[in-house]
Amino acid sequence: MALTLPEAAKLSTTDLQRGVIETFVQESSILDRIPLLSISGNAYAYNEEATLPGVEFRGINEAYSESTGTVNQKSESLVILGGDADVDRFIVQTRGNLNDQRAVQTRMKVKAASFKFADTFFNGDVSANPKSFDGLRKRLTGAQVISAGENGAPIVGESDKDRHDFFDLLDALIGRVPGLNSTNGALYANAAVIAKIKSAARRLGGHEMVQETLTGKIVGTYNGIPLLDPNATGGGAEILPQTETHGKATDTSSIYAVRFGEAEGDQAVTGLTNGGVMVDDLGQLEVKPAYRTRVEFYCGLAVFGGKAAARLNGVLAK
Repeated sequence: MALTLPEAAKLSTTDLQRGVIETFVQESSILDRIPLLSISGNAYAYNEEATLPGVEFRGINEAYSESTGTVNQKSESLVILGGDADVDRFIVQTRGNLNDQRAVQTRMKVKAASFKFADTFFNGDVSANPKSFDGLRKRLTGAQVISAGENGAPIVGESDKDRHDFFDLLDALIGRVPGLNSTNGALYANAAVIAKIKSAARRLGGHEMVQETLTGKIVGTYNGIPLLDPNATGGGAEILPQTETHGKATDTSSIYAVRFGEAEGDQAVTGLTNGGVMVDDLGQLEVKPAYRTRVEFYCGLAVFGGKAAARLNGVLAK
């Protein structure tokens, strides 16, 4: 069974775990909506459709030509994301009148973990970090990657033609992800690109702000599809930076269209987990006078369909 974290928070058995999960939801525009498929063990094996079997018309008393489809066997592994937060007993005792110091540190740890997951969701590369998982940038190839012109394409530009050309590209991006709509996915871009899309849309139409039923957040949309910023890394760098090279341009970025699904049959992007978000209050340590809280998330990512997501690169925030 797949659950989103907002749904999982309702089922939490402790206030500590519920608070941690709710922080993930508040801080992440991915973990607040991606379904997490609960699996057994540390990996999920599945078959990806490769070629379909043949079918034909037949005449009376004729036999069919037997044929079967082919599949590619694939597997996605879980990885371990998390960390420990230690707070000295002296700080707890002397500064507890200001606010709960352990809660502050736990929230910061969860915030960092949510940023790490988002960064890996797009930019993860197992060849660079074998302990993580491959993100969409590495997984998307071929027709699922659209290039915006030879040297990039502006969003607002200098004329309505520039704006229409950009929205044609954005429509083409959405078209590469069949079934994407307001309830099952999103468009992801950095804050500068989103601001320019809003600006261009004010001139041409197609943009509005809505409150989502699932997350309760107020978000901008393009033709009803949420337009979201995945935010920054823990170090402050944009997850979808405006520093990609496209032709002669060195200040472009990418927009991702992502359709989420709950299971393999949805042929979409699905999160994987075993146990969900786990949080433990380990109490006072023996080796030093400090209280430790541990947050761990056994997680993974599966792109079950070849058209579950797409990327538009070469976008100029101009």
